[in-house]
Amino acid sequence: MNVPVWLCIPFAGLLACVALGPVLFSEWWEKNEPKAVIAWACAALALCVPVLGAKQTAELAAETLLNDYVSFIVLLFGLYCVAGNITFEGDLAGSPRVNIVLLTMGTLLSSVIGTTGSSMLMIRPVIKMNSWRRHKGHIMIFFIFLVSNLGGCLTPLGDPPLLMGFMRGVPFFWSLHLFAPMLLNMIVLSAVFYPIDLHYYRRDVMRGRRPDISAPGTELKVGGAHNLIFIVMIVSAVIASGVLPNLSAFQDETGAAAGIRVMENVKLTYPALIEIAMILAAAWLSFATTNPENRRKNHFTWASIREVAVLFIGIFITMQPALMLLREYGGKMALTKPWEMFWATGALSSFLDNTPTYLVFLTAAGALGEPAGVSTSLGLVPVRLLEAVSAGAVFMGANTYIGNAPNFMVKSISEENGVSMPSFFGYMKWSLGCLVPVFLLDMLVFFR
Repeated sequence: MNVPVWLCIPFAGLLACVALGPVLFSEWWEKNEPKAVIAWACAALALCVPVLGAKQTAELAAETLLNDYVSFIVLLFGLYCVAGNITFEGDLAGSPRVNIVLLTMGTLLSSVIGTTGSSMLMIRPVIKMNSWRRHKGHIMIFFIFLVSNLGGCLTPLGDPPLLMGFMRGVPFFWSLHLFAPMLLNMIVLSAVFYPIDLHYYRRDVMRGRRPDISAPGTELKVGGAHNLIFIVMIVSAVIASGVLPNLSAFQDETGAAAGIRVMENVKLTYPALIEIAMILAAAWLSFATTNPENRRKNHFTWASIREVAVLFIGIFITMQPALMLLREYGGKMALTKPWEMFWATGALSSFLDNTPTYLVFLTAAGALGEPAGVSTSLGLVPVRLLEAVSAGAVFMGANTYIGNAPNFMVKSISEENGVSMPSFFGYMKWSLGCLVPVFLLDMLVFFR
């Protein structure tokens, strides 16, 4: 089916509202954001009806909401709840050296519990230790670069695209091929971050700002540490959602994942239901077993998760025509070189869901008919092409606030805690200035 480009107008309109609304008409946008988001989503579905038909449009909406959005928001909700019950206290004060250590820890942790899990776990300690500082928005920007994106490249647990690759035959530890690019990027970005943070740190000190502790030291206490068990439970649920569909016990007679049929061509699979149930159980157990005082210390509210939940309903629905176009033409782009795959996957992952973007270009790479490579269910994928597609999908999700799930969440939590964050385009100035040169270096060193 030929998908007309004008079906992408609602997606472009929603992105324009997200980018310009808080800048040009902030008060109106703050009050009416949910209405505007739903309006664009409805407009997208209305435009699809003449092209796809009412039935297919309804199935598209149901498939998007049930099998994409629900899994996404439940995972984010579960990690938000559990991480909100873990407190960090001590005499550590935010300084350039301490912040480098925190960002490094979070980056490495992202490949173990995922970029979303690491972001939700580390965001509050970073904010709390730097609460005495006036200039701290740049800290959260580099947090998004490193913890919410780049760090998730080493295992399928790190980022959803790599999990999809694992489900299609890419070996679990194959992603360790990306250790060298990740290490280079982490070193370069840390080298860029340190003098910037040092500049603002010295400015704050010169203006008489001091940490809210008598004598900064090295002590750090963790409250609600038992909640780490529930984070492991959530990570296990994500792994299960990727492994169970390949087991015969969870497949129907056609070999597809079995589940509850909602519409003729839409079903909620049993592995997805198990994942949702495990995550919600972890969130409930976290609340039931943790002293509410922990949430008070973390200034825990529902505002951030509510804002993200509303915004991404619109994003998931309005971007479907764009994803359909990508699936239709992605394999016809005749991309055969690693640098081409790296930039094409990355550029589209900056604005679209990086998981289907990854799959489109992985499929294209597997269809080239190369005689050697990594054996997947999509064919033999040359190693260098697989590295390029994987790195592009994971790394370049950092280019915009909507490029990866944790990005907007970090922005929302930061603003809720009094951190001044740049606008949509303001953030892109940082990503263009800091990330694009790093990605050019990646291309020259690894993906030529």
